[in-house]
Amino acid sequence: MTVFWGSNFTVVKIAVRYIPEFPFNSLRLLVAAAAFLVTLAVREGMPRLTRAEWWRIVQLGIVGQVIYQLCFLGAVARTSVANSALIFAFTPIVVAMLTAALGHERIPLTRWIGAVISLAGIYLVVGAARGPAATLFGDALAGGAMFCWAVYTVGARPMLATRSAVLVTGYTMTVGSLLYLPLAWRGLREMEWSGVPPGAWTALVLSALLALYVSYMIWYTAVQQIGSTRTSMYSNVTPLVAMAVAYFYLGEPITTVKFIGATAVILGLAVTKLERQRVPPAEA
Repeated sequence: MTVFWGSNFTVVKIAVRYIPEFPFNSLRLLVAAAAFLVTLAVREGMPRLTRAEWWRIVQLGIVGQVIYQLCFLGAVARTSVANSALIFAFTPIVVAMLTAALGHERIPLTRWIGAVISLAGIYLVVGAARGPAATLFGDALAGGAMFCWAVYTVGARPMLATRSAVLVTGYTMTVGSLLYLPLAWRGLREMEWSGVPPGAWTALVLSALLALYVSYMIWYTAVQQIGSTRTSMYSNVTPLVAMAVAYFYLGEPITTVKFIGATAVILGLAVTKLERQRVPPAEA
């Protein structure tokens, strides 16, 4: 999952050179939603939901698909891959904070220390001298996407106690893709389909099937099995993959400041892991 997500930053950045942001995102959401619905129909036969469950699905679809995707695609197009990925590295701490706010577990001192260290690392990354590839607005969009993903992760946990990861993810993505479609409709109509090279279409399909369909299924299966806080810790690897792929395929330099910032982000997240041996989280 972390390999797919780390590579996805570069894949998307290449694809949106030829396919506008809104049409690209709308198409990949529809492809991923179709894959989820087919899987759900084969495995569970499209089970019915209660009104309360549908309301939760709609809420999750708006936050975790529509708003998140708007921020994510905007960030990838307006800032560097390294900046986007390292800002997303703060997700485990935000997930932990939200989990604690809901009373699922308490936050020990080590987690607060780790949060401060990671915040310092992110400040180094987004505060470094930036060229045309990185902007403050793009960094802000990445931060918004990261927060939406954390809310989506924590908000889906109650439903995952009684419903499968395929159902929750498939239905929220379907709702999100349908709500996203009106935003992309104008771009889809005006798009020059014949001018899109095969490589861009390949990137769109790979992003839909690997970064959305496969990775989301892995993510929410893990949330269901080992909890949201522990699952989110695995996303620590994503920035390292993203920076490496962007370096080789996009030529994005890994500056000293970004390397120090990345080290601080990972170190801060490692510190939050220290208390696990002494204070097992309530959800475990």
